[in-house]
Amino acid sequence: MQDQQPEQLLLPQRPLILGIGGCSGSGKTTLARELTAQLSATLLPLDFYYICLSHLPPDERALQNFDHPDSLEHSLLAQHVADLADGRTIKRPIYDFTTHTRVPNLTETVAPAPVLIVEGILALHYSELRSLYDFSIYVNAPNQICLNRRIYRDMRERGRTEASVRAQFEATARPMADLYVIPSAQHASITVEGTEALDWSVEQVLDRLHQLGLLRLHHHTAGLAP
Repeated sequence: MQDQQPEQLLLPQRPLILGIGGCSGSGKTTLARELTAQLSATLLPLDFYYICLSHLPPDERALQNFDHPDSLEHSLLAQHVADLADGRTIKRPIYDFTTHTRVPNLTETVAPAPVLIVEGILALHYSELRSLYDFSIYVNAPNQICLNRRIYRDMRERGRTEASVRAQFEATARPMADLYVIPSAQHASITVEGTEALDWSVEQVLDRLHQLGLLRLHHHTAGLAP
């Protein structure tokens, strides 16, 4: 029997699945990317699952409420997370923020990995996603800091003007955060502050994962593969 133990340990194991939520500009994406690097994880952002608005005239697309839960195809995301959890490869959509549409006939192949991180403002909102997480993190930050970071990001990465970012923040981002994002913090396994040092937030998360035995178990098994 002893001879069989190493072989048994090499059997496929369900990945460790982490969910990271928080308001836009809270620092959740930065935390998710750092954890992805430290855990050699696969990162699955909610942003790629925005519903394609190619059926609308371009001038109407920007007027949509992108902070409402219905703006995301969350059922497809939940299916993709479940597929990865079961060891199946997925074809993830690619979203173009400048046109508010999915890139047609193009997807990105994502293979299963020992650790999967799902990240987005509403990552802790959808019950069908929460049921798939082993551990979840909420990143908290004051409104003004979130707005400042959002202005910087959207002007640099998404071709927006400061005025348009401010207008959208007041019209949809802030009220939707109050309705859907901030209440989702109650579902988190741990809350970290997006205003604190990134290293400290990472340390808090890793320490908690170790305490729960989640990290040691998955790393040990993952490390056995050649």
